[in-house]
Amino acid sequence: MAIAFGSVTHNSNTMSLTLTTQPLNNLINPGTSFVFCGRSVSYGHTLSFSDQRASSSFATIVCSAANKPSPSSQISSTARIRSEVLSPFRSVRMFFYIAFVASGSLGAFIAITQLIGALANSSRATEVPEILKGLGIDIAAVSLFAFLYFRENEAKNAQVARLSREEILSNLKLRVDEKKIIPVSSLRGIARLVICGGPASFVTESFKRSEPFTEGLLDRGVLVVPLVTDGNSPALEFEETEELPTRRKRLWQLAPVYTNEWSEWLDEQKKLAGVPSDSPVYLSLRMDGRVRGSGVGYPPWNALVAQLPSVKGIWTGLLDGMDGRVL
Repeated sequence: MAIAFGSVTHNSNTMSLTLTTQPLNNLINPGTSFVFCGRSVSYGHTLSFSDQRASSSFATIVCSAANKPSPSSQISSTARIRSEVLSPFRSVRMFFYIAFVASGSLGAFIAITQLIGALANSSRATEVPEILKGLGIDIAAVSLFAFLYFRENEAKNAQVARLSREEILSNLKLRVDEKKIIPVSSLRGIARLVICGGPASFVTESFKRSEPFTEGLLDRGVLVVPLVTDGNSPALEFEETEELPTRRKRLWQLAPVYTNEWSEWLDEQKKLAGVPSDSPVYLSLRMDGRVRGSGVGYPPWNALVAQLPSVKGIWTGLLDGMDGRVL
């Protein structure tokens, strides 16, 4: 028996395993189970094989495994590094908060021992008010800096979690045309994506409402990602006789690949925002790929045209950061 393992490259979505056996009749019996083993176990495996017994004693078994992204609860090192870059002095502040808490705790401990000694010795009764004053200051300092530390830590965790979700989004795939599939991260600095997530009827109505703003949206680098969650096909009808429909095709040219992964990501966003899972929503991304706005219902096409700067002209590049604050 000869066994050949397929190689997996970075960002690959599949792994192949080929087994060639001779003779197959002596090896595979009905009910035989095959186990696919790999070094990275975060893969979903789809096993299939073809038994070629008709004219040859040789047979080939082909196993394939689809690469699934790791759970969003896992925080990547990239998200942590981006958090440090966005808030470079947070670690310094947290260090000093801990140092002040330790100093105040030590001072409070010393004050308590002094207070016990003063209460035990009547000759030192006059020192009690001063000791209590110092103890109160130490306790207040410990409480204050502990509160600041925990607030800073919560802000750090929230920022890292948001950056991790954005990283997962950047790895999701989009189909540009029949021959080209790209990750969302490829459009950073090029386009501002608007994700319309909901049933086919919601996507169709969003498509119709965007028609008067087609030129303005394209001038601002907006591209729409229609994410249908009910399994139906939206009615995106384009006329071939005019120039505007060609522009509308460009606005709506993207299509999500592996929609189950997109749906999982969108469901998590809804859960974090406290939005019912069956509610249609939209998300607007900045030029750098971060989420700038979201809401329940149809995208505010008129507001996007009014608020976003154009990607053309002498101001190209200078106004890329004017997409709005990050959510």
